[in-house]
Amino acid sequence: MSANVLTAADAEKAKIQLITDEAKGMQAVHDVVVAIQAARRSGTACAKTKGDVNLSGRKPWRQKGTGRARAGSFASPVWVGGGAAHGPKPRDYTKNTPKAVKKLAFRKALSARILEGDVLLVEKFSVAEPKTKLFVALLAKTSAQARKTLVLSAVFDETTLKAARNVAKVQLTRAEDVNTEQLLAFDKIVLTQDALEKLSERLAS
Repeated sequence: MSANVLTAADAEKAKIQLITDEAKGMQAVHDVVVAIQAARRSGTACAKTKGDVNLSGRKPWRQKGTGRARAGSFASPVWVGGGAAHGPKPRDYTKNTPKAVKKLAFRKALSARILEGDVLLVEKFSVAEPKTKLFVALLAKTSAQARKTLVLSAVFDETTLKAARNVAKVQLTRAEDVNTEQLLAFDKIVLTQDALEKLSERLAS
């Protein structure tokens, strides 16, 4: 099974309006990718302040007369074992992005990959048996020169998903789930015919 490069004319036939202006949508792509990456952060980093460390609260020595600097607590950040000053606390890194911005970023990313000739169109993408060897052979027929490949389809059968599990350089994603970051992260994008229709529906809605 060979793959054909999805051209701008093919995209227009599929009712996908491409963004040809290089400047348009760049900020939207940046904002959406940053939001996607921020949402993956666990936000669980936590440092103990001087109120959290398990140390005595008494004054180490009297205020005057010792010749030493004033000290008020063993838990002070200037002491070894003391609390952290302005350390991290658990927080939510999620960023709210308007739907219109997400849609513009997705269209811009897809348009850029199509115009660069990095999107390959196939009729279908599946293997008969859940064997890695068969999957690698199928992949070689479609995007042999790619270091990393994203395969998009409307749906994947269980056999194909199992065959792809041990192939690190490829990711199988449904067309309705793919995001802007994924469109930009791979060298080549292999697109099935039904996935093209699904992408057209996403951009039209």
